Amino acid sequence: MIIGTIKETKAGENRVALSPDVVKNLVKQGFECTIESGAGVLSNFSDEAYTAAGASILQSAAEVCQKTDVLVKVNAPSGAEIALLKQGSALISFIYHLTNLELIDQLNAKNISVFSMDAIPRISRAQSMDALSSQANLAGYKAVLLGAHHSARIFPMLMTAAGTITPSRVLIFGAGVAGLQAIGTAKRLGAVVEVTDIRPETKEQVESLGGKFISFDTGDVKIEGGYVKEAGEDTLKKQREILAKHIAAADVVITTALIPGKKAPVLVTADMVKTMKLGSVIVDMAVEQGGNCELSEAGQVVVKHGVKIVGETNLPSLLSQNASEGYSKNIYAFLTHLATKDGFKWEMEEEITKGTLICKDGKRLVN
Repeated sequence: MIIGTIKETKAGENRVALSPDVVKNLVKQGFECTIESGAGVLSNFSDEAYTAAGASILQSAAEVCQKTDVLVKVNAPSGAEIALLKQGSALISFIYHLTNLELIDQLNAKNISVFSMDAIPRISRAQSMDALSSQANLAGYKAVLLGAHHSARIFPMLMTAAGTITPSRVLIFGAGVAGLQAIGTAKRLGAVVEVTDIRPETKEQVESLGGKFISFDTGDVKIEGGYVKEAGEDTLKKQREILAKHIAAADVVITTALIPGKKAPVLVTADMVKTMKLGSVIVDMAVEQGGNCELSEAGQVVVKHGVKIVGETNLPSLLSQNASEGYSKNIYAFLTHLATKDGFKWEMEEEITKGTLICKDGKRLVN
């Protein structure tokens, strides 16, 4: 089986799906690997490093796509990339199939077998394949650094001859993987950290990292597979009311709330932004899915009512080397679970395969 990867073409994307270390391990397992020349440069991986690991370097994406049995990517392919894919080959990448219906139709038209990395089930034996978590972990870290960068205040308490500087107050919405990493990072930088999450079971994790958990009655929240599937407007309204005074006191607010397959919930309204201190900062980690802050703008840093709102759409890409290394290890664990050097096992009722195989034989398998 030949595994290939190409340069990512999405604007602002610096990651690559295979690292030289993972290529080396795949080659040891009997797989062949082809890499488009320059695919790893933005993640600090040279063509020479891939060659030393046992990969073949090809000069174009078209050559890679036509030679490989399985193309691995970070982002879902563009229409132009789908046109390059070999009929009947396989694709592994983030797909987000619930919101990319036209993309699925295009892939089915070429009889591509599609595995989605964002559909890895949240079960213990799939933890090493969980690309959403590996990337969210880095995103949570980077979000805090961006908040600190854009703030006019330092995070830690500082005692000087001129007097004492009080620590910054950081408010974090969501205690998932990204939120927990943000808590730990903000605490290490010396901030006072408060956290809200509509899943009360996260309270213990928050407190173990030194954060203060803000509790409220979560009411009609639906949880599925470890994710919030749905939160009613009454719950969101109650959360906003309780958090009003905490937002007004915060120097940095970081929002992380996503609902798979749906627009991100609005947690910070325009009226709430108006109550915030001049010079405070919001880092909206959900901005690509519509944003947790009503005033966020995707890909922009804007100032509204004296508050700086950061709408970075691809935080893991800002840490491209570590993000690529982590994602590549997820791919390796997933691929070696699905296949041997001789081909896919096609264990259609196996839980991981069943959850991630979106298309096969020109048909959509997962709704």
